[in-house]
Amino acid sequence: MTGSPRHRIIAITNQKGGVGKTTTAINLAAALAMADMRVLVVDTDAQANCTSGLGVVRGSFRKSIYDSLILGEPLVNVILDTELDNLKIVPADRNLTGAAIEMVDIPQRESILKRLLAPVCADFDYVLIDSPPSLNLLTLNGLVAAQSVLVPIQCEYFALEGISEFLDTVVRVRRSYNPGLRILGILLTMFDERTNLSNQVREDLRRYFPNEIFATVIPRNIRLAEAPSFGKPIVIYDIRSKGAESYINLAKEILNHEKKGVG
Repeated sequence: MTGSPRHRIIAITNQKGGVGKTTTAINLAAALAMADMRVLVVDTDAQANCTSGLGVVRGSFRKSIYDSLILGEPLVNVILDTELDNLKIVPADRNLTGAAIEMVDIPQRESILKRLLAPVCADFDYVLIDSPPSLNLLTLNGLVAAQSVLVPIQCEYFALEGISEFLDTVVRVRRSYNPGLRILGILLTMFDERTNLSNQVREDLRRYFPNEIFATVIPRNIRLAEAPSFGKPIVIYDIRSKGAESYINLAKEILNHEKKGVG
């Protein structure tokens, strides 16, 4: 793509639920879009929270990622606009609930999403894949399609154990399906600087993964928690909130990292 960075495909993944994965997909995408990046979000979670969190009303669209994964519908026919001009989404719906089972009989089932993305990638600077909170065939498709993986992790007990297990999974995916897959970074979410636990978890993670932890930390923030119910990313809902500031900083950190990495 002349005059713009090479497209980046990032899977936002953690096998555990409730770690801020969808919140990160929505708000990182919006922050990158506000930085003049062309961004596509692909919602592969049957809960479709990423879809509704970007203002797409459930039932307002005829085709979803399900139609592409199972019925072969080209992604270009499924992509929807959002409130931000630079930000598009491939929506999910409840049909996706049984998709992992239906995909089993499709040839090269682990790389369906990779094949679907190939024709549209050049139209975007970043593609963010919001994965389900489990290690199923949809999650595997995201990891096979991606160039890198961003791992949100809540500052809580067993965080270190959970991230170690997930990194083992990444190694296996790299070995079997996607040798180029790398860890973009581990993102600490729901951080409360007033608690000893949050601070202790942060220190432990930084000690074990000194090169993988993002400098940006996502705080616990009421405005950030409210925004999805209004179908808006935090940068539109409340640009002055700590939540908005943190995701803008994360976008800057990723853009700066990519600039250093290009060439």
